Amino acid sequence: MGCITKHYLNESTILGVWKIEEDIETLLGMVDLDAEEKKKYKVFASTSRKLEFLSVRALLSELLGKEAKIVYNKNNKPFLKDGSRFISISHSHKLTAILCSTTDRVGIDLEYMSSNIGAIAFKFLNRGEKITRDPEKRRYHMYLHWCAKESLYKICDKEGISIRNNITIEAFEVGESGECRGKVHTRKINESFDLNYTRYDNYAIVWTKKNYGNGNVQK
Repeated sequence: MGCITKHYLNESTILGVWKIEEDIETLLGMVDLDAEEKKKYKVFASTSRKLEFLSVRALLSELLGKEAKIVYNKNNKPFLKDGSRFISISHSHKLTAILCSTTDRVGIDLEYMSSNIGAIAFKFLNRGEKITRDPEKRRYHMYLHWCAKESLYKICDKEGISIRNNITIEAFEVGESGECRGKVHTRKINESFDLNYTRYDNYAIVWTKKNYGNGNVQK
């Protein structure tokens, strides 16, 4: 299917989602891998990992053109090679998502809702967070908390953050799509963030962006 959405959140921020229905050969024909990317690609043994890698490049090409290339810093945080935008990437099962902006730091996470997430909720939910008791919405609500926390983890560069102890999602009434707020509190960070969420088939998707008053992308 390829790109299922290319949505401009504002004049500087683009959100794209790709549904992987192509085989490896088809995706290889959609991208121009440079020498470094070919080296990375050859390391992957599983078909699923190869498809993820190629779908990210195919989606990036759809959003920004084939000249756009991804590099990673020491914490495995992605950046555009030309430094033109902040970028965040997520993939799960058959979906890949990219959020990028010339002005805002960004974080995005998506998850295929397959597991009994309630069994591991204690690993990421803290006592200050509230989950609906509605049995039809409860699992989705938990996944939204998980994705929201992952998005905030990414936008804050991951270092020294406990998803359970340092990130709190404020109580919100869950719908198919909507907004919520989260707070990151560590010895170095004390910030609140606005987040957006939506459901696509059996996937939960959450993203956040924030302008720090400095448009320069730092690696």
